[in-house]
Amino acid sequence: MSDYQETNIQSTSATPRWVGLAIAALGGVSLLGLGLGWSALNQSKAVEQSTQASLKQQNDALAQRLNKADEQNQQLQSDLKVVTSKLNVTQEDLVKARKLTKASVAAYDKKLSGLESNVNTQLASKASTDDVTKLNGDVSGVKNDLDATKGKLDRATGDMGVMSGLIARNHDDLEELKRKGDRNYYEFTVQKSKTPQHVGPVQMSLNKTDLKKSKYTMTVLADDKSIEKKDKTAGEPVQFYVKGAQHYAPYEIVVFDVGKNQITGYLSTPKSAGASTAASNTATQ
Repeated sequence: MSDYQETNIQSTSATPRWVGLAIAALGGVSLLGLGLGWSALNQSKAVEQSTQASLKQQNDALAQRLNKADEQNQQLQSDLKVVTSKLNVTQEDLVKARKLTKASVAAYDKKLSGLESNVNTQLASKASTDDVTKLNGDVSGVKNDLDATKGKLDRATGDMGVMSGLIARNHDDLEELKRKGDRNYYEFTVQKSKTPQHVGPVQMSLNKTDLKKSKYTMTVLADDKSIEKKDKTAGEPVQFYVKGAQHYAPYEIVVFDVGKNQITGYLSTPKSAGASTAASNTATQ
């Protein structure tokens, strides 16, 4: 063995043991550090990937909401355009209608003013004192003729051969007779029915009517008697006597109008006989 080899062996065998242990320990620590760093790096990457996935999901949801909101906004804008268009049309029609109304009112006022002016002019030119006097005379004459016509109430022979009192042909004539006060008058409208209807001091029952011939048949109940008046004509005095009033004028029925199932007219009784007959009928009932 050479001198160099011996020197090297001596040097190696002379290195302390703790140095080797320290070197080994440092190597282990280095390896452990590398392992921990790698693990931390992997965890960091995993967290980053999870975060990116969550952000992507949120971005997708937000994008969907934005798209939906944009669609709704477009629909609202379209509806708004339609409403605005219809509103403009309505406003235009309203303006036109107002203009037409104003024009019509103005034309009517103008025409009315012209007519009033024309009437006033004609009246002013024609209404002299003589014309006014003549007009008043004509009005008075017409009024007198009307009063005279109301006073001309007819008389006729009744169905019992007795001359009747004044005969009313309608309601107005009957009111005139009532004002005269010569007899008692009871106006009636009797319907066709089996049940008699009270008219003043008697009862009446309409049996049938003939509308074409203005004829009717009726039954009068008075003093416990049933008196049938058959085929009588409208305007004809229908006469009958009651108990205790034979020495008075007869009761009279005059029918104004013959309807399909009814008659309208009045009953006339003597002044002095009405009260006693009414009392007799009340006692009988």
